[in-house]
Amino acid sequence: MIYKTKGTCSSRIDLELDADHIIRSVEFTGGCNGNLKGISKLVTGRKAEEVIGALEGTTCGFRKTSCPDQLARALKLAVTNA
Repeated sequence: MIYKTKGTCSSRIDLELDADHIIRSVEFTGGCNGNLKGISKLVTGRKAEEVIGALEGTTCGFRKTSCPDQLARALKLAVTNA
């Protein structure tokens, strides 16, 4: 799945889930490279629902969203459309 982010430095999230909603891969385009690589490693292999619960609502500075929040939104969409 390709998710176009809104309100963040990253512009896109590519993610892959298996049939059981286990995250197989996450790749961000743009944003804080090291931090987003770390987030990708931390969430790979975990259930999408667990990651959504942990990351949803995270903000970045004055913004009402963040790259982790955008990942949670992308995962919600992926789970809903699965």
